[in-house]
Amino acid sequence: MDRNRVLLERLWPMDGQLALSAEAEHEMRADDYVLEMPQSGERIVGRDRMRAMQREYPGPPSIQVLEITGAGDHFVVLGRSDYGGDIYYVANIVEFGNGRIVRETRIYGAPFEPPAWRAKYATSPPQ
Repeated sequence: MDRNRVLLERLWPMDGQLALSAEAEHEMRADDYVLEMPQSGERIVGRDRMRAMQREYPGPPSIQVLEITGAGDHFVVLGRSDYGGDIYYVANIVEFGNGRIVRETRIYGAPFEPPAWRAKYATSPPQ
């Protein structure tokens, strides 16, 4: 199995239980790591800044991984995130370099009611 995929599966296991310590997660990131969150306009630059931000996170993150796709140095992790009782879907684009995560772009979307005109074409995805 792809080494980078194994690292991602350790970081975000499919059972939703974050298995790594904060320090082990910290070690998976490159020193010049960048996290982009386009919807909020935030950019966290540096592994140490990311770790400092995580220390102030208001409660443990709750992420249900739905799928991990990709190979080599580029992956996408799709999931559902509970943020203070609000559910968001997340697409996390992950880039590796030298065996560490160098960049993530996290795109969040809140669920919404589909328009009625699409009902005859659509089915509900599995939960």
